[in-house]
Amino acid sequence: MAFLRIRKVSEHDQIGYFAPKTWEFWRALIVAFCLCCIIGHWLEMPYCWLMDNLFGIVEDDYAVWSDPWYHPYWVYGFGAVFMTLLIEPLKERFIMHRKTLWGAFLECFVAAILIAMVLELVMGWLVNQPDPVTGEYPFWDNSQLPGNVFGQAWLVNDFFIGLASMLYVWIVFPLICEGFMRLRPKAANAVFALIIVGFGLCCLASYLELALWEKY
Repeated sequence: MAFLRIRKVSEHDQIGYFAPKTWEFWRALIVAFCLCCIIGHWLEMPYCWLMDNLFGIVEDDYAVWSDPWYHPYWVYGFGAVFMTLLIEPLKERFIMHRKTLWGAFLECFVAAILIAMVLELVMGWLVNQPDPVTGEYPFWDNSQLPGNVFGQAWLVNDFFIGLASMLYVWIVFPLICEGFMRLRPKAANAVFALIIVGFGLCCLASYLELALWEKY
């Protein structure tokens, strides 16, 4: 199990799931990218519903309400890649230097929230500058929300992004790795190929459907 695997890494000072020199690592990462593009879309729906009801910040015509359920949201796939390449090795480092898994988890959680805040802030400064005349933000406006950081980042968002990061690096990615490890190499590659084909079909079907909507 993932928990036992983490304990093994902690006790024996071994490289765990972060093994970028192996095909198994990149196979798991590609699968995580594909799955998170779709599952992230699903998770955004209840999150947007909650944020809209609590803060009224989601527009009625926001795409999440109308996009097909199989439409990939690429930001979550790339987010999974980023979390694997940055937070996963940090997680393993924290585990090796902490006496308890809980201590490592909390340290990793704080780091994930800070990373999310910095990324949101930098992205905002780069692409979300307010209009000099109207003062309106082109993509999001956190300037009036409690807990905003320089009007761009929002600690509520960063908390939930950090929580999602913990779910991913402590459960999802280890489960993907463990799942492939339990299969024979040929069977693992066959499952990988099926996932890639399925994801490709989702992309094709969703973009064709969106193109037809725009046409009519």
